[in-house]
Amino acid sequence: MFSFLLKELFKELSFQASLYSDLPLLASDLPYFPPEEDDEEFDDGIHLVVCVHGLDGNSADLRLVKTFIELGLPGSRLDFLMSERNQTDTFADFDTMTDRLLDEIIQHIQLYNLTIGRISFIGHSLGNIIIRSVLTRPRFRCYLPKLHTFLSLSGPHLGTLYNNSTLVSTGLWLMQKLKKSGSLLQLTFRDHVDPRKTFLYLLSQKPGLQFFKNVVLVASPQDRYVPFHSARIEMCKTALKDRTTGPVYTEMINNLLQPVAEAKECRLIRQNVFHALPNTANTLIGRAAHIAVLDSELFLEKFFLVAGLNYFK
Repeated sequence: MFSFLLKELFKELSFQASLYSDLPLLASDLPYFPPEEDDEEFDDGIHLVVCVHGLDGNSADLRLVKTFIELGLPGSRLDFLMSERNQTDTFADFDTMTDRLLDEIIQHIQLYNLTIGRISFIGHSLGNIIIRSVLTRPRFRCYLPKLHTFLSLSGPHLGTLYNNSTLVSTGLWLMQKLKKSGSLLQLTFRDHVDPRKTFLYLLSQKPGLQFFKNVVLVASPQDRYVPFHSARIEMCKTALKDRTTGPVYTEMINNLLQPVAEAKECRLIRQNVFHALPNTANTLIGRAAHIAVLDSELFLEKFFLVAGLNYFK
């Protein structure tokens, strides 16, 4: 009966047709939700992404960064370590915070028995200095060949020496006095009488950035907390006129960029960001732009879709 009615139906149609159930092959043999691949098929291991917050921050600061990477790269074998070891005391000196982060990374790898294929770092503000310091430690040496991407969000790689905001400079000075902060002292090159013996200068002389495949420096001229030229690792006009500290500043830039330029497999990318910010006190002092790289969904979505995701593939 069904066959008879089916033939009658086709006779009444004014065009040639067939039923999907009668076709010998499916339109696609790929399931909507493919099963997870076996671990044995991946020889390159896990891609560990370490996220490090900045001054007075916490492990949740880079949560949106993590979210947009996961959304943009579904199925990738990414393992995120949202660093929390320093969140109770970001005013300590950099050596202390470096030891904490290094311990946290090694313990994370050992605890979850991870087979590391690649390691990437994402840092915000002061966290970028801690990341660079970790790279110089002997215990991390075995992971240097696995380094992939360093995404620096408003990182004070050259300190805050030539900050053009008197208000911010005064505020940081007061905070350093009140908190007795070793890190703020080091960021302003006041941890030693000889600028060539300060923490940041000595750090610039040590290898680090050239081991990455991608070094991405994200900076905003609207950010008054971290100087634009410091986040981009480039010369500024004030340093050119300064005959005392200016030459030291130039040496630091050369120390950082020359090894990167000589490394054949390392790319240096500078990204300038201009935020649409409301007229508020936070915008005036430059804080709004400093934290917009963390909490602006508009910026993060556009950044990762246009360019950022390519650095984590």
